[in-house]
Amino acid sequence: MSARRIAVLAATAAAVALPLLSAPAATAAPQSVATAVPASSCTTHPYLPWAVHGTTAVTIRSKATTKSTAVGILYKSHKFTVHKTTAGAKWVYITDKNTKKTGWVSGRYVYRDVRMCTD
Repeated sequence: MSARRIAVLAATAAAVALPLLSAPAATAAPQSVATAVPASSCTTHPYLPWAVHGTTAVTIRSKATTKSTAVGILYKSHKFTVHKTTAGAKWVYITDKNTKKTGWVSGRYVYRDVRMCTD
């Protein structure tokens, strides 16, 4: 292969790779960060409460689908009870303790904190 052909191939490869190298990184749904808690907290409260994560509010729906009727809004500051979840916790059936609304919310935004207990 000639030196000129090698130079053309190298320039073409660089031109193709440049957009890939400068493309922004993909973002995923917010994940909770593991934080250490005192050992005494692990024995007195082994299960952490459910909470709204990654957003300020979540729509409460009549069925476990985004196309179903909205029946309320679960705000981050509200406490709620979890009754059941779908497979893989994609949807969570809750009752908002503040508004008394019951329905399904996306498991993408409602889940337990992740923490690790230290000795």
